[in-house]
Amino acid sequence: MQNTNIKKINISVISDAVETLCIESNCYLNDDITRSLNENLGLEPSLIGRNIIEQLIENADISRSCKTPICQDTGMAVVFVEVGQNVYIEGGSLTEAITQGVRDGYKKGFLRTSVVSDPIERKNTGDNTPPIIHYDILEGDALKITVMPKGFGSENMSAVKMLKPSDGIEGIKSFILETVKSAGPNPCPPIIVGVGIGGTMEKAAIISKKALLRPIDKYSTLPHIKELEIELLESINMLGIGPAGLGGRLTALGINIEVFPTHIAGLPVAVNISCHVTRHASVTL
Repeated sequence: MQNTNIKKINISVISDAVETLCIESNCYLNDDITRSLNENLGLEPSLIGRNIIEQLIENADISRSCKTPICQDTGMAVVFVEVGQNVYIEGGSLTEAITQGVRDGYKKGFLRTSVVSDPIERKNTGDNTPPIIHYDILEGDALKITVMPKGFGSENMSAVKMLKPSDGIEGIKSFILETVKSAGPNPCPPIIVGVGIGGTMEKAAIISKKALLRPIDKYSTLPHIKELEIELLESINMLGIGPAGLGGRLTALGINIEVFPTHIAGLPVAVNISCHVTRHASVTL
């Protein structure tokens, strides 16, 4: 019996959508970050810090009005794909369709290509492909695509640590603060911190990056994690790193923590640091 709930989506629609997302995510700073910058401007005691925040706000305004990249590092394209079980992809490969969309988006948007084909030989691919694609299979007939260009000034400051269960909450807090402090000015603060706790080594890393997709004005729905987010943001902003690493209060705009079940013998923690240009754009087909 034919299933009438199947939704057919052609690869050309997917490629076009990804192309648009690549350009929009690189040129339009997300609203939650814009609001946070404006709110924190009046809270920054450092004159230099306030001046830097004002420049970041002005830069975002210019990028939006002129449709130019917010940052010269237009990142490696990280793509999160939520595929409904009742979706049928017509015309070819979903992965190839996404890759073509990235290729076209970076060319059409005049975005810098930063991907090398081999990590040792370092030859640029010339079109910012391949992207990093994470798939989740869900119920339903929707296909949601999120493009997140990730610059490596901040990505390089990220870290994963396999803590012991006995390290507990204090070990988690210590590792997060140690990672941010070690990063210093390198990730272009004010930063946004994504944290993944639990799972396995790779799962913690993936959910730490997914954490960056949550608006920074939305706390975790888990009360004990919300409490940890509030405490850690305050602690990070007492480090004195400040905007652009030149001292001041605003080292981080937000910290988002996601958790996942783990093994009785483990406590994986991943910290994915991102600059204020934590770019991402989504579409549901």
